[in-house]
Amino acid sequence: MMATYTFFGMEFSLYSGKARAYLRYKNIPFEEVTATVSVYKKIIIPATGVKFIPVVKTPYNKYLQDTSHIIDCLEVKHPEKSVYPTTNKQRLVSLLLELYGDEWLLIPAMHYRWNHDNFPFIYQEFGNIISPKLPKFIRAFLGKKIGSPFRSMLPTLGISNKTIPAIEKWYEQEFLPSLDLHLSKYPFLLGSAPCIGDFGFFGPLYAHLHRDPYSGQLMQKIAPNVTAWVERMKDASSVQGEFLENDKIPETLIPILTNLFDVQWPVLEDTANELSTWYAKETQHYHQQQPTEIPRKLGTHQFTIGDVKEQRSRLPYAQWMMQRPLNLYHSFSAKEQQEIEPLLKKINGLSAMSFDIENQVTRLNNKFVIE
Repeated sequence: MMATYTFFGMEFSLYSGKARAYLRYKNIPFEEVTATVSVYKKIIIPATGVKFIPVVKTPYNKYLQDTSHIIDCLEVKHPEKSVYPTTNKQRLVSLLLELYGDEWLLIPAMHYRWNHDNFPFIYQEFGNIISPKLPKFIRAFLGKKIGSPFRSMLPTLGISNKTIPAIEKWYEQEFLPSLDLHLSKYPFLLGSAPCIGDFGFFGPLYAHLHRDPYSGQLMQKIAPNVTAWVERMKDASSVQGEFLENDKIPETLIPILTNLFDVQWPVLEDTANELSTWYAKETQHYHQQQPTEIPRKLGTHQFTIGDVKEQRSRLPYAQWMMQRPLNLYHSFSAKEQQEIEPLLKKINGLSAMSFDIENQVTRLNNKFVIE
């Protein structure tokens, strides 16, 4: 009998959704513990040194934090039904889609949660952090005090009165219809089994955009196939599928991948360049190289969504996710890169994949550092 893991998370937490769905898909036995204030103080912070969920405790009393790290560690222990394709194009695309889901779909996830009518539902959900056993009206009252500060994150992501129409146009008229069309033809992103990209998409599309009342109704109306995919992904434990043959990338994913390189990638490149400049200044007087924790934010920069330009914060953590597909691509031989070139040209990603990150971000004791 397989030993049981412990999963610390929240149902309304975007990244908890990603990791929970992975555990279920892999049939890894786990007990879920709601990450209340008490659990944070007594377990999560002492064990990890950080205040972020989800956290997975292994049967060997090791605590794992950060969803991509959690998944990579568990893939080693539980290699069956791997979420990573073995062929080059599909593996690269799956990591690009994870990056898009984790970092870019966060924008509509946060916008629709906090700028539309999801209340008192959301405040009740946040009230679970105090105690899920309290009456709903008390949870809503307490949850408003805890949850309201999350609204302040919206400008950090470039969400403003200026960008909201463009965000909604992209999400409702471009992204959801493209994904809905794809999922009318395939059960998952790369075939009849979910890849790491499916789990990257699932976090925002489930925890925020499906569960929250306003965006959940919107998704059902615009993209019923996406709603059906969310339901499949919630518990895919019985799925025994496979990735598409011959390293195929469906044509229906091309619009999404193109948007990644046209809109998200310039933000990532600028962030990586600025982080490199910051690191050089920060370490110029060091006598010897030592791990340097990266900041949560690093000034602001301009980004474009639709026809709108706006300021948003540089978020250095995103380089950690950007490195995953970049490092994979750079590990390919010249011949392997040449085989992927037609796809990258089609999605405007060829020059992007040649980007060189000067200082790699790594993890050290659950902190993100440059060594």
